[in-house]
Amino acid sequence: MADLHVELVAADRNVWSGEATMVVARTMSGDIGIMANHEPLLGVLRSGPVTIRTNDGGTVIVAVHGGFISFADNKLSILAEIAELADEIDVDRAERALQAAKSEADAGAERRAEVRLAAAAGTH
Repeated sequence: MADLHVELVAADRNVWSGEATMVVARTMSGDIGIMANHEPLLGVLRSGPVTIRTNDGGTVIVAVHGGFISFADNKLSILAEIAELADEIDVDRAERALQAAKSEADAGAERRAEVRLAAAAGTH
């Protein structure tokens, strides 16, 4: 089986790089699962968790807020405006941000907080 090489980069840092068996991401066209030998693609990411199934059987979940996804020649590039690994997310801070966004009726901030909480919980 061919390897799927993944590079997930945010504006401020390299977030994750390695080999994977599958990646699930949320695009403007809906959720997409990518495995080795997938058809080439270029898409716009929506805010949502990105799930990376690693070759060693592990799972990496990243909260991604906007950006692009590109796949060709078994190389997947995710270029995110903002990206946080699930284990880096401060759940208490994200819950406070969600409550503040709801009270201010800020739909964008509310969505970002919900994505962070979903990633931290390991859910979509």
